[in-house]
Amino acid sequence: MIEPGTEIDSWRDRALQLDASANQIMVGQQRAVRLLLLATFARGHVLLEGDVGVGKTTLLQTLARGIGGAFERIEGTVDLMPSDLLYYTYVTRDGQPRVEAGPLLKHGPDLSIFFFNEINRARPQVHSLMLRAMAERNVNAFNTEHQFPHLQVFADRNRVEREETFEIPAAVRDRFFMEITIEMPDDPALLRELMVDTRYHDVGALINEMEPATVPFHELNDVAARIQASVGTSETLLRYALDLCAATRNPAAFGIELAGVTAAELVQAGASPRGMSMMLRAARVAAWLAGRSEVVPEDIHTVFEPTIAHRIFFNPIYEMRRSEIAGPFTSAILEAVASP
Repeated sequence: MIEPGTEIDSWRDRALQLDASANQIMVGQQRAVRLLLLATFARGHVLLEGDVGVGKTTLLQTLARGIGGAFERIEGTVDLMPSDLLYYTYVTRDGQPRVEAGPLLKHGPDLSIFFFNEINRARPQVHSLMLRAMAERNVNAFNTEHQFPHLQVFADRNRVEREETFEIPAAVRDRFFMEITIEMPDDPALLRELMVDTRYHDVGALINEMEPATVPFHELNDVAARIQASVGTSETLLRYALDLCAATRNPAAFGIELAGVTAAELVQAGASPRGMSMMLRAARVAAWLAGRSEVVPEDIHTVFEPTIAHRIFFNPIYEMRRSEIAGPFTSAILEAVASP
């Protein structure tokens, strides 16, 4: 266990307070809130999946209030250009042209959360700029390199409409730390509460109920590094993690079977070394939140699907069925590979 009373332990208390506060706003989304918290303390970008109106933007605005810093959002459209993220131009009343900073540059180093809504509507050129910002947390504009040391990017894919959309390239998908699915709650009582209780009708007022900057954004990079340094992984657990990732590349060798799928023909490319690293990074944060100083298999199980599934690339005949295959496939891997 992590020794009580240490500074890192006080940060754990703040993180759990943020988790509890967010769940007061995002009812029925405990799993999504916890995974977002893991990604935040691991300093990773997140790809969101979910239907329209399930609260993805509200969840991100809630997180933004909890950690402070600036929140920006842009809508993906087929005519969006890379420059639209950096600046916009207009003509003043006296007829003079003006250039103003766009959503990426407006807040400078204080930008903490950037939400790219419907990223698959944007062109590959825009994806390339976002990849640079995500990977290096900087961009070049106006002959100057602009730094975003605290930037965390969240992107949402439109999974209903297919017209005028572009598939996200493998390189971009692999840069996302997690892919989190946000589903509508199943509990009829919760759905009734969301429909009837007027508290949930004014999103701005609802979010303002949260205490701001519970977890100050400008300290998160340092805290994240100390979490990674303070939580250990045994050799036995590392071998288990390697076996799990090997199963994503060669499921037939591990006896993995799925109905209607030929295991030997399923996978085109499995989890990358970056993905394996990110899985362990997330597991260390999960262990830290639970007050442990060492990762256990349950921590791996918690983060395996959200950190690995979007990094598995199926052969074309199965890729079209990704939404119905990816979840059962990762579950089958956890069942087939013996846990220490």
